[in-house]
Amino acid sequence: MPHARQHAIQHSQARTRERRHRLAHEAAKIIAQGGTRDFLQAKQKAAERLGIFDDASLPRNREIEEALREYQRLFVPDQDDALRVRREASVEALQFFSAFSPRLVGAVLDGTADSRSPVTLHVHTDENEAVDRWLTQNNIAYDVRTRRIRLDRHRDSDVTCYVFDADGLRFEVIALPYAVLRQAPLSPVDERPMKRANLAQVEGMLTESEIADYLR
Repeated sequence: MPHARQHAIQHSQARTRERRHRLAHEAAKIIAQGGTRDFLQAKQKAAERLGIFDDASLPRNREIEEALREYQRLFVPDQDDALRVRREASVEALQFFSAFSPRLVGAVLDGTADSRSPVTLHVHTDENEAVDRWLTQNNIAYDVRTRRIRLDRHRDSDVTCYVFDADGLRFEVIALPYAVLRQAPLSPVDERPMKRANLAQVEGMLTESEIADYLR
């Protein structure tokens, strides 16, 4: 009997892993095809499509992100071009906002950006009006939106996001207090400190990519 029970447990665990795998890849497909970056929404839609509703089978956001990379590699042939264009544009944006200690974040940094992805920057200032003035002085028309950022596991904050288009690309510039520059907000993917890159780091990524392309 103990052997039979252990076999049943192993079989149940294998089924759960298989369901998590299926849900992760279905959620990744929803994200890739729909352009959404809402992992929870994609996960819920995937569960509805596949008829899988037990909590143990729900994949972590990081599993979905890994599945998204695989999906893009297999089914999005122009993804590398879209990513390169946005990383090159982020260099100019980081230079443009240099007075605000800017950092590149999001899909363009982590490598999952596609042709619909915006270039997302964090800029740091204790006076949001300074960002307004800078954009206005440079004749950049923009919309103002509010985004919720997880500063840490105990604090959320509503912050200002400036949205504008330039050279056919969408930019989202999120204004944060200078204090946040010392400690990155938490990632919506895994609730760990968000990955960020300054100008030199992004330029280094582009150089590494060019070398890799040359060697292929």
